[in-house]
Amino acid sequence: MRRRSARGFVGRALCFALGCAVLPALAAAQPEAAASGAHADGGRDASPLRDPQFIPIPEIDTAPDSGVTLGLIPVVLSNNDRGEIDRILAPDVIHSRYFGWGASWRSFRYPSADRKWSFVASVKERVESGVDAEYDAGLLRASDWSWSAHALYDRSGTGRFYGLGNHSRLDGETTFIDRQFGLELTAARNFTHELQLAWIGHAVDAEVGGRALDFLPAIDSVYPAQPGVGHVRELQQRVVLTWDTRDSDVVPHRGERWAAFAGFSPAGIGSGNGYSFVGLELTTLRPIGSNATLVGHAAFRYMPSYSKAPFWDLSNLGGDRSVTGGAQPLRAFGDGRFVDRNSFEASAEARFAVDTFHLFGTELTLELAPFVDSGRVFATMTADPFTHLHVAGGMGFRLVASPFVVGYVDVGFGGEKAAVFSGIDYPF
Repeated sequence: MRRRSARGFVGRALCFALGCAVLPALAAAQPEAAASGAHADGGRDASPLRDPQFIPIPEIDTAPDSGVTLGLIPVVLSNNDRGEIDRILAPDVIHSRYFGWGASWRSFRYPSADRKWSFVASVKERVESGVDAEYDAGLLRASDWSWSAHALYDRSGTGRFYGLGNHSRLDGETTFIDRQFGLELTAARNFTHELQLAWIGHAVDAEVGGRALDFLPAIDSVYPAQPGVGHVRELQQRVVLTWDTRDSDVVPHRGERWAAFAGFSPAGIGSGNGYSFVGLELTTLRPIGSNATLVGHAAFRYMPSYSKAPFWDLSNLGGDRSVTGGAQPLRAFGDGRFVDRNSFEASAEARFAVDTFHLFGTELTLELAPFVDSGRVFATMTADPFTHLHVAGGMGFRLVASPFVVGYVDVGFGGEKAAVFSGIDYPF
């Protein structure tokens, strides 16, 4: 089951192809803004926010499987005595095509460049509700250790499952309601700024079944024996060894990031069955001129043991995000479109800065990013990962609060229907 992020809620405030994306711009800008308080050219912001600012932002959520959600986010921004934004309140009122009226409360706090926390709670008239809290320390990797804690309750009514395999068909599409309680803890040892070894423990209690969308069959009526349907408890642990030479964690323009990972879920803990996985992920960035960066990304994930692993813990492709050790992007398809034991994914995109302007004391840069994603899932570890690839191509529209990622709208086209995603941070 895909890990949901509090920051992802902010990204849904994008509207009119990023024309109103002020909130994610300022939200993403804070961790490093607190440290530098400067533009990329070294100068201080000429017009910092001195008083709390109120900004009403139209909200459009266009994720492929969720239907169109419309709303309004009345954002309140507060700043510290140095003129740096250190607090964001962003409640909203929305209307979902599937689940009626709803409301959310969002609070984001940036005490320093090295720490941040967030709290999000939401409820809709029907089916969906959630609470998401996260705390991170050691973001700059300047000390010996970095830490994070993430607690989640989520009940979602738009889950999709198409069956296993690289050639799963659209006519095998099913839906489900999923309810999950999750707790994730991370402890990372920073040997140098570039070299980090992280341990991640993730405990989840999940219930999958039934349906909220009457135009699709329920997963338990079509795939009743599929592991992961019903009630599952598990404790997943993984280690990730990272070598990162990028010039920024947030808006990199050059360098590389290698990540080797291995994980397992023991069969004797909880009600899930044991499984293991290993893999490698690489992101490389090369500047091509003063206003463009060419980015490549590739990921391999293999499962040496997988007997009766829940379907959401298998290797999967789809959606707009790369998760180290987990899901990989295929931006013409919804989350988890292709699922099987092993996976390969490769992507390339060119990020072109086309315009720069100032808004609410922040320098914003508009980027265009044509992209190509490709990948496949496969059952046997000896299969050729480079054949029978699914391909997605499209265009990304991004706003960057230099030197911070702000928000994006990515529009992808592939072998099925077009898909539109919005959020914050680059996909990889």
